[in-house]
Amino acid sequence: MPLNVAQKLIQDHLVSGEMIPGEEIGLKIDQTLTQDATGTMVMLELEAMGIDKVKTEVSAQYVDHNLIQDDHRNPDDHLFLRSAAQKFGVHYSMPGNGVSHPVHMQELSIPGKTLLGSDSHTCANGCMGMLAMGAGGIDVTMAMAGEPYYIHMPRVMGVKLTGKMPDWVSAKDVILEMLRRHTVKGGVGRIIEYYGPGLDDLSAMDRHVIANMGAELGATTSVFPSDEEVKRFMETQGRADEWVELKADEGAEYDDHDEINLSELVPLIAKPTSPDNVVPVEEIAGEEIYQSYIGSSANPGYRDFAVAAEIVKGKQIANGISFDINPTSRLLLQQLVENKHIASLLSSGARLHQAGCNGCIGMGQAPATDQNSLRTTPRNFPGRSGTKEDKVFLCSPEIAAASALTGVITDPRTLDMDYPEIPEAAAIKTNEMLEAPPEDTSSVEIVKGPNVSAIPDFDPIEDNFDMPVLLKMADNISTDEILAGGSRVLPFRSNIPKISTFVFEGIDENYTERAEGKRDAGGHMVVAGNNYGQGSSREHAALAPRYLGLKVVLVKDFARIHLQNLINFGILPLTFENPADHEKIDEGDVIEFRNVHQAIQEGNTFTIRLKDSGEEITVRHSMTKRHLELMLAGGIINWAKQRQ
Repeated sequence: MPLNVAQKLIQDHLVSGEMIPGEEIGLKIDQTLTQDATGTMVMLELEAMGIDKVKTEVSAQYVDHNLIQDDHRNPDDHLFLRSAAQKFGVHYSMPGNGVSHPVHMQELSIPGKTLLGSDSHTCANGCMGMLAMGAGGIDVTMAMAGEPYYIHMPRVMGVKLTGKMPDWVSAKDVILEMLRRHTVKGGVGRIIEYYGPGLDDLSAMDRHVIANMGAELGATTSVFPSDEEVKRFMETQGRADEWVELKADEGAEYDDHDEINLSELVPLIAKPTSPDNVVPVEEIAGEEIYQSYIGSSANPGYRDFAVAAEIVKGKQIANGISFDINPTSRLLLQQLVENKHIASLLSSGARLHQAGCNGCIGMGQAPATDQNSLRTTPRNFPGRSGTKEDKVFLCSPEIAAASALTGVITDPRTLDMDYPEIPEAAAIKTNEMLEAPPEDTSSVEIVKGPNVSAIPDFDPIEDNFDMPVLLKMADNISTDEILAGGSRVLPFRSNIPKISTFVFEGIDENYTERAEGKRDAGGHMVVAGNNYGQGSSREHAALAPRYLGLKVVLVKDFARIHLQNLINFGILPLTFENPADHEKIDEGDVIEFRNVHQAIQEGNTFTIRLKDSGEEITVRHSMTKRHLELMLAGGIINWAKQRQ
């Protein structure tokens, strides 16, 4: 039977289950990726489980999120992460080396391998012919311990690319077109596989841009073939000997289909406050802006910065504009310096920041109040920028640079200049950006600062309980709204009691206080609509509410990674059998749960009762037998300890 690329990758790593869409499968994981906002918990979890050394072919710990050192917390955690990486046999990337996804692509990605990362944009490495997936930190911990990673077999959506991108259109417009067509839910339960003659017009880094924002589609991952372009990229990194070809078989089929003629694309922009709120930029041209920001894992390549530099070369940006340049790796920064692109950007009035995630995660470069911010980042969920009432637009580097010059949202096709031709930069090999762990790790001591606290213990969910609804929400609640990122919050990533004080603060500033008041009385639940938990993979969005006593989440449907995170920490995830029943529950209602242990093991549906009215509501769970074991143990850490 002819196989597509996604099926080949899965088949080569399948350890349990069958490749039937919807069936649970277990996958062998070759590589893992952790970053500092999530890796602290991964290292604490490895320690709690008594793991001596990771079992993967290679694992890497990056420091790219929490770079601001305005007190001891971040640098203390950097020391903790480096010592833990050495202890557990993990490669370490120090602050300043750059964003995990492009650095991993440059240094470690290998076609045909699986990669699991505790960052939702790990899927970016699908550009290299890898099965690269984001997951919660505890799932990555288990993979590092040698356990399979379990998912429901996705459908594979084949997207045929034809034609050639016109001038002023780039890879960001390809993925924005996908979001315009399919929305932030369009990839749920799917792997997006790109193929066709249009691939010839996309470099490896262009493909990275597209694969990266597959996370915004809700996709399990995105994959590209490993072809001559991937080979050429690996040659520039001095890793040609690791390249293998990986293409779909002749006659391979896909479960779902779409086609994009690159020649017909126009410059696109996503308006606030969702990545799928996409329109042609010409429709909103002329709106004033305060900020134009270039960088992040969504536009991390040399061309992305060089084209902006050529657009502003010899010119001055508009008065009052904050033109923020966030290089994505040390290697990239060296190339931009050597080719004088940094000089062009700075002389135009740009602000240069260190290589890292920075403003993409609200770690600096927050926009002014009630001002428009254009960004090449992957997300514009409310408040993610670090400004509570932000107005963030997602766009290409071409739009960002053109708008910086004019001070208003600008269609770059209207500039009085030819589209810049960007020659490929000469290869530069940095001096071992990743620090390899020592061969003998037995004498390594893990360094813990005062901000590092132990993971709390959690009891299993009870069999019979009454649960108050502390919060009722609408659709598309993101993990940034459940627990914000940014410089106020993320420094407490290794301190669960402290970081829990920020839970749901943008939705209800009194939530933490109210939750603490219910915790000793048995806890609470929350209710929401569709696509609950979209966005970041950070498990703190489950762990911190769990610490506050969250026991049940009842919604219309879940985003994939957050659903698994809830199960991993023993929070019962339920959906409405009839979505209209969402309207029957109000904040403050008390709901009766009876014989829960038996109910969830005997079937996928059972009834709950509103205590005051006596009305019954049918709810559903999608947990597998393995998930039920985790739930009844009180979470995956308890389950792992019981197996020892």
